[in-house]
Amino acid sequence: MQAVHRFGFPAFALFMLALPLLPLPDFWITQLNYIGLYAIVSLGLVLLTGVAGLTSFGQAAFVGVGAYTAAFLAVKMGVSPWLTLFVGVALSVLVALVLGAITLRMSGHYLPLATIAWGLTIYYTMSNMEWLGKYDGILGVPPITLGGISLGSGRGIYGLIWVFALASAVAVTHLLDSRPGRAIRALKAGTTMAEAMGISTLRYKVLAFVLAAVLASVSGWLFAHFQRTVNPSPFGLHKGIEYLFMAVLGGVGHVWGAFIGAGVVKLVEDQLQVLLPRLIGTSGNFEIIVFGLVLIAVLKYAPNGLWTFVTDRLPRSPRQRDWEGAAPLPARDKPAKGALLLEVDAVRKAFGGLVAVNDVSFALRAGDIFGLIGPNGAGKSTTFNLITGVLALTSGQVRFNGQRIDGLPSRTIARRGISRTFQHVKMIPEMTVLENVALGGYLRTESGAVRAMLRLDRAEERRLFAEAEAQLQRIGLADRMHELAGNLALGPQRLMEIARALCTDPALLLLDEPAAGLRLKEKEALAAVLRQLKAEGLSILLVEHDMDFVMGLVDRIVVMEFGTRLIEGTPEEVQASPAVRAAYLGTEH
Repeated sequence: MQAVHRFGFPAFALFMLALPLLPLPDFWITQLNYIGLYAIVSLGLVLLTGVAGLTSFGQAAFVGVGAYTAAFLAVKMGVSPWLTLFVGVALSVLVALVLGAITLRMSGHYLPLATIAWGLTIYYTMSNMEWLGKYDGILGVPPITLGGISLGSGRGIYGLIWVFALASAVAVTHLLDSRPGRAIRALKAGTTMAEAMGISTLRYKVLAFVLAAVLASVSGWLFAHFQRTVNPSPFGLHKGIEYLFMAVLGGVGHVWGAFIGAGVVKLVEDQLQVLLPRLIGTSGNFEIIVFGLVLIAVLKYAPNGLWTFVTDRLPRSPRQRDWEGAAPLPARDKPAKGALLLEVDAVRKAFGGLVAVNDVSFALRAGDIFGLIGPNGAGKSTTFNLITGVLALTSGQVRFNGQRIDGLPSRTIARRGISRTFQHVKMIPEMTVLENVALGGYLRTESGAVRAMLRLDRAEERRLFAEAEAQLQRIGLADRMHELAGNLALGPQRLMEIARALCTDPALLLLDEPAAGLRLKEKEALAAVLRQLKAEGLSILLVEHDMDFVMGLVDRIVVMEFGTRLIEGTPEEVQASPAVRAAYLGTEH
């Protein structure tokens, strides 16, 4: 799809910007103006809903903030239209930060409900405030002037609207192909994996919410100076739902779906408003019924939107490999071989009356592979999650490099030098293998959203992708780096997870049942990779229930049974233990 952006976008941009030069009727110029305005708002929903997985019904309210700020300041106070743009954006950012701080810490339905409440609040505020003109709104909004030229007509402001729309699309595209963009894309898969890579998921939820609000506010500013009047009706909850419908129809996870959705909805809506009353014989908002039926059909037969009908028919070009010779990313100092690295001291986890982990203790030294094994339900993965901060301890301590890490969030533990994989592979299937692995380098890079949108982060990105490719070569998966991660079989997916964890430059690598679901040959290949990592000096804690896989691989083993430590020793000592045979193998013989 990079080829589509590289060649298709300039052609699309030139075509759209050249349209006013053609002898088009003013009606069609007006229609295209609305499509551009709607597309800007839909782009925010692509980022917020399609990419980050956060649903908002309140984008029309942010459009209203931008529009009413522009109208009030320009008409009532004589402020320059260009200055009102920045004031409207600032107000939208402030509201988004407040809403985000209240709701984005919670999961489920809280954000949609909050945005509905926000939409209703702003609508009735605009409708009932005397100083905002109540339902009549504010009239006589002055036109925008640029270089002494008035952009008061539809044809005059067309270029400005589409420059903002196209620039917004480029900025969102650049953002998604960047360090913060990959962090935002990780949100939809849940918070556990992202936090384990050192990402503050709350921070990026707020960022996506704020950026969507900014785009909506910019659209409102343009709308006010295009219409030359504002009133509450275009900013109600129904319009917020319509914006979401545009994004879903076009392709809620795709930047260019915002333009398709905005164009289809605007053009079809106008035609239906004329045709349906003629067919039915009475007036009414029957187009809403049709759009509801269309949305059901889209969700059933094209859940990824209309844009996928384009992408499915275009060849997918690999990322340009431009990182040859890039400087290496910063690396942490590794502990000396044999040094005490991880101490788990009497950790306990109780879920109400159920004790899942009962005073388990063990220690791991640098340079070793340490096994934590036991039958299903023994408490291995729970212990693993206590070490990595996914679960909070009921009692006990965990020390890493001599410092306590129990009670710290996963992202802070990752920053200390512990990285992990998951019992059930966690990845972003729509990203390539290379991009998934690059997500692991988040803590070793620092570019933010503004640098990404302005494309000032390319040098750092080249260093990051060079590191990601090196880690894929390290585990023997470099030849598949341009494949979509979701297309890989389970074995390569687990190897990809290991490469992503290695990209964090860990002092300790934690592997949660990496051999689960693998065939014999895949297990042998995985074991060879782990032996290679140990030979390179990496420390590994391996959680596994497959004794045959573990025995020839680890230096020491803790066997767990029903949440307790049954025995600790070398593989030979464990294999010779009657207690292990009785508990793990079901026999004492």
